[in-house]
Amino acid sequence: MKLVKRIVIGLVIAFAVFYLVTRPQDAANAVQGAIGAVWGAGAAVAQFFTTLASG
Repeated sequence: MKLVKRIVIGLVIAFAVFYLVTRPQDAANAVQGAIGAVWGAGAAVAQFFTTLASG
């Protein structure tokens, strides 16, 4: 099972590098979108706890 996991991780990294080299603008947009999604989720969790604490 470890071998399969290593192969899959290697393929994902190879695809990411290939995508970065062949389509750098799209890769940058994908990273910006992912960061925006994480930031939005963090803001939503913070809002939830703020609302919960205020009663």
